Amino acid sequence: MAQKKAHEVDGWLARPDPATSVVLVYGPDRGLVSERAAAFARGSGLPLDDPFTVVRIDAAEAEAAGRLLDEARTVPMFADRRLVWLRGAANNAALTSAISALIADPPEGCLILVEAGDLKKGTALRSAAESGKSAIALPCYTDDARGVDAVIDEVLGAAGLSIALDARQLLKANLGGDRLATRSELEKLALYCAGMSEVRAEDVRASIGDASKLSADDAVDAVMCGRIAEFDTLFARHLASGSPPFLVLSAALRHVQTLQLMRAQMEAQGKTPAAAVASARPPVFFARRRMVEQALQHWNRKMLEAAADRLHRAILKSRQHQAVAEPVSRQALLALAIEGARAAR
Repeated sequence: MAQKKAHEVDGWLARPDPATSVVLVYGPDRGLVSERAAAFARGSGLPLDDPFTVVRIDAAEAEAAGRLLDEARTVPMFADRRLVWLRGAANNAALTSAISALIADPPEGCLILVEAGDLKKGTALRSAAESGKSAIALPCYTDDARGVDAVIDEVLGAAGLSIALDARQLLKANLGGDRLATRSELEKLALYCAGMSEVRAEDVRASIGDASKLSADDAVDAVMCGRIAEFDTLFARHLASGSPPFLVLSAALRHVQTLQLMRAQMEAQGKTPAAAVASARPPVFFARRRMVEQALQHWNRKMLEAAADRLHRAILKSRQHQAVAEPVSRQALLALAIEGARAAR
């Protein structure tokens, strides 16, 4: 099977298999899909600004499938290889058929790079890439806490900045829904802190959009503890500040993932909620510990799994259809707040 697990993708991109001719990069994190596709394109060594060598095709074009086949079979004239870069692909029958034909009969002197959205296991396009000998499928899922940490260290380290622990926790609560958005916010923070040696919590509050005056943590804690009216007020204030709604969704997803790890420790090691919170690494911000303990008391493993799935779907939908991002985000979070209220009874 020509597929990689999420944690193996960056390693493969650093040393791609030269026998691979079709690369499918897919997943719910559109920013990460774009970033990794660009990394592969740069790694090809081809001049990305040369339209004769690197051909970009939008999957929304009416003749995208036919053009993809024509461009892939075109003999390169000014280089040893060409790169055909298809963006915005989905599980479209015509495109899937064209890509499957290129996997079955790889074109000589041509790399095919396909960017796609979230493809469920078993969909035709994903299956074609996973089962083809000349293709590979690279998944891109929303950054978890470890992934956000890695991007923070990469961007701030390049700027010669370290970051205090409380500042890191505050920063992580407001990043991670989209890789490109995360990088943009971190680069803005690095510029704000230029000339300093360490990023402090007050710097994060002053620079990061959602962390300015209003932290997503408060809204997330209200959701998980079933405080419906409080959540409604905090979410409205968040939107009034001009911050995008998906940032609360991404903060909620990271918090649920953290709760899942703590809950697993409680069940496997017999820990109390207080003990699980006390032993958490990275440590839970002191002002939130009581709320996190309360959430652990009321949310079991099955409920947390369902909550994570709901948030994943809401994040994807809010990014795909930005016109309805606000109601989609509010509906998903409100549903979890109602679930939290029921569990607390």
